[in-house]
Amino acid sequence: MKILGVRFKRGGKVYYFDPQELELKKGDHAIVETIRGLEYGEVVLDPKDVPEEELKFELKPVVRKAGPDDHLTHVENKEKEKNAFSICQEKIANHGLDMRLLHVEYTFDASKIIFYFIADGRVDFRELVKDLASVFRTRIELRQIGVRDEAKLLGGLGSCGRELCCSNWMGEFQPVSIKMAKDQDLSLNPTKISGICGRLMCCLNFEEEHYTHMRKILPNKGARLQYEGEDAQVHDVNYLTGKLQLKVHQTKEDVFDLVWVDYEELEQKKEAPRPKEERKEVKPKETAAPEQQKKEKPKDKPQGQKRKRRPRRKKSRVKK
Repeated sequence: MKILGVRFKRGGKVYYFDPQELELKKGDHAIVETIRGLEYGEVVLDPKDVPEEELKFELKPVVRKAGPDDHLTHVENKEKEKNAFSICQEKIANHGLDMRLLHVEYTFDASKIIFYFIADGRVDFRELVKDLASVFRTRIELRQIGVRDEAKLLGGLGSCGRELCCSNWMGEFQPVSIKMAKDQDLSLNPTKISGICGRLMCCLNFEEEHYTHMRKILPNKGARLQYEGEDAQVHDVNYLTGKLQLKVHQTKEDVFDLVWVDYEELEQKKEAPRPKEERKEVKPKETAAPEQQKKEKPKDKPQGQKRKRRPRRKKSRVKK
């Protein structure tokens, strides 16, 4: 069965649909049917064949390839979202609700409007929904989101100076733990390992697999190695580059040098065969004469025979 990957907003999740007989490719826009109604999305994955056994649910079909009129409708909906945002802010202020509006989203057929907001606790917005429904004359949905979703919607720059991964290309959030920061030898200062959302940075998860793999291969700090024929001790380990800092002793006194070496090159030198000049000829051992050879051990007795016991020695009794 053919499937097609469609994304509805930048950095959003990729959803799969049945392209049927439509000729679509990556970069095209299409109108698809979703739970919320008709949606305008961008094709991000070319059609490909997938066995039906791997599909967990029935795919909805692509309605049509988006044309110029569909693109114009999409642009008009974006303009309507700006107007709906300002109206909703006024209604929130009138009702005195402790909530902050973040984003407004129209479906393609304008059958539903979704308002995204953030709040510290639960908010009773039933009266607000009634007011918004009377103004827009369509279905209204208010959705409360968390701080990570807020950063994904608003966007921004991370501590690396680049655009946030969650708002740029990440479709879904992956779990991140403090153990990942410890595995990567990072400072546990919250300001250094947290993103602008206040949670642990998502990029900790990107390199965790590499660090786990390198920790199994590279020796630990303090391990003893041979480097250029001399005893050396591992002083530091760079798991990202796979290099070791060795403490090499120069003399019998406590004088040493710190040298950075590549562990793979060190292992290749260790496993490389020695040149013929260094190889020593090993003479075969002379076999001893048959008389000098050790006598064969007697075979074990069969299990049926019992071993004879030695007679006990009688203790000599001394008369008092």
